[in-house]
Amino acid sequence: MEKLKDTFGRSFPYIRLSITDVCNFKCGYCLPNGYFKPNNHPGFLNLNEVENLINALSDLGVSKIRVTGGEPTVRKDFFDIIKLIKTKNNIKKLVITTNGYKLNKLAEPLINTRVDGINISIDTLNREKFKQITGHDRLPEILKGIKILLDKGFENIKLNAVLLKGINDNKREFDSWANFINHNNINFRYIELMQTGDNLKYFKQYHQSAKIFKNYLDENGWKNIDRTRDDGPALNYVNQKLKGKFGVIAPYSKDFCKSCNRLRITAKGELRLCLFGNTGTNLRKYLQNPKQKEELINLILTQLKFKKESHYLELGNTGITPHLASIGG
Repeated sequence: MEKLKDTFGRSFPYIRLSITDVCNFKCGYCLPNGYFKPNNHPGFLNLNEVENLINALSDLGVSKIRVTGGEPTVRKDFFDIIKLIKTKNNIKKLVITTNGYKLNKLAEPLINTRVDGINISIDTLNREKFKQITGHDRLPEILKGIKILLDKGFENIKLNAVLLKGINDNKREFDSWANFINHNNINFRYIELMQTGDNLKYFKQYHQSAKIFKNYLDENGWKNIDRTRDDGPALNYVNQKLKGKFGVIAPYSKDFCKSCNRLRITAKGELRLCLFGNTGTNLRKYLQNPKQKEELINLILTQLKFKKESHYLELGNTGITPHLASIGG
């Protein structure tokens, strides 16, 4: 039974759980100088804390968990966390988001965990541009990892790219993705660049409206299809002549927040009601003992009353999110 509902009638069967802030890429829109461990770092949620959290969320009707970061696979106990969550019968769908670093080596172990879906961040299929954006020449390994997943029959793969003005916002890029998803029968989504607390200069230089990609879709026979209950925020498109799906995540579009169905929990145990909210509630002291579950559930339900109708990004409000790695995107 769904218990997580806000005052606007939205329900939340979907939780994005970050397990680390650490990322090994240096993407310009997120961590251009790489990850730096802050002073007095309290450490990330441990396996016991994660289990107590998942048990409470399960009781609240959560059926989908996305494990994210930073880059979640850098944690030494990453596979232990995945296996733990997979033991919870009420969690019907467990998916991960990764930058694909060493995916060629991790693909088979990931399949063996019986994870339900994998989202991989690839901002371009152009090797030089990829290196320019991420600071790493890793595109061949990532593409090899995707091939391994496909060859082994793993079907629920989604590729994400941040739309960047003057870098990957042109017809050549769009056509290369259309060819790739058609050849591999795979899903790809562009995400409109979002302003965060520390990327204003970058945002002003590289922000491109998602309309440019939507126009490409309209002009090339792609048709919008309905979202399912636990889908994320993407608008999805299919083409009768081609395999695969395209998607668009456009946070600055009108009524974007009306379909919100997810909450976020940071790697240090803070509940965030919105990617760009102004407050975070620390759940960690209620994650130490299974006997605290009722207190934890009551705290989450109480906080949900404060979820706002919109993120107000269009007003320049970035909340307390310094960069996307800090909250799991």
